[in-house]
Amino acid sequence: MEVSGAPADILLQRPWLPVSISGCQFLAKIWFGDSAYHILLTDMICVWEERMDSAAIQSRAQELNRRLRATVTAFFSHLCEVVQPCLSGSGERADSEAQISLRRQEDGNISMRLKSELAGLPFYWEFHCTPAPVTLACVQLVRPLLAMSRLLQWQAEQLRGLLVRKDAEIQDYRENGATLSRERLQTDVFEEQTYREHFMAKALPLACSEQEDTLGFDDGLQHLYASVVAHGNARTRKRKASEERSVEEDRPAAEEPDLTPSLEFDPEFQTL
Repeated sequence: MEVSGAPADILLQRPWLPVSISGCQFLAKIWFGDSAYHILLTDMICVWEERMDSAAIQSRAQELNRRLRATVTAFFSHLCEVVQPCLSGSGERADSEAQISLRRQEDGNISMRLKSELAGLPFYWEFHCTPAPVTLACVQLVRPLLAMSRLLQWQAEQLRGLLVRKDAEIQDYRENGATLSRERLQTDVFEEQTYREHFMAKALPLACSEQEDTLGFDDGLQHLYASVVAHGNARTRKRKASEERSVEEDRPAAEEPDLTPSLEFDPEFQTL
């Protein structure tokens, strides 16, 4: 059954949250509307999705729970209450008796089976997630990550320049007779190549060895992801408004920095 999911810009604004299901680590992005949902899961190898509208939810709920007679609103309200904590990365569940398990299928799909209790009777639900289209994976994950990496690269370049200027300032103080009150505060002159080699030697093996356990963003990266997609949505709305005003005007917004990631990496990033 073909059903529509969340509006693209609304789903894009949802954060990717780390979740663990049946011992498997995923990033999850979920949207629950009034009587519809759209979920995305990725293990960084594949991206899966499921979209369900009111009619599809009612049909599956009745198929899996023949003893229960309830409206789609009641089914969906209970489903939201139980499932959202499970897929939000909090590890907390509104229903302590709820159980959720995951099974990978031979055709590449994954299914998640939920068991809880509704009105004193067992309540079952199944998520049938299929591989998401490449375009959806690019829009929701790849493009924002590329934009984030570009922003972090610019930030690193500015910090390197700041360190060089700070070293020059400190050297000027020293040449004019300034001394440190505490010797432990003394630092070495920043040597970019030496720092980069030392950092890569220590950080790269650690990052690769913990790859399976580091799915997810910390608070800083979550904020950066939200900023990137918000800026992209604003640019899209501005472009559409401009096109509606005049189909002949195809120039980009004046003097706005373009955060759309290019398809090239800086030579420094190519060495990673």
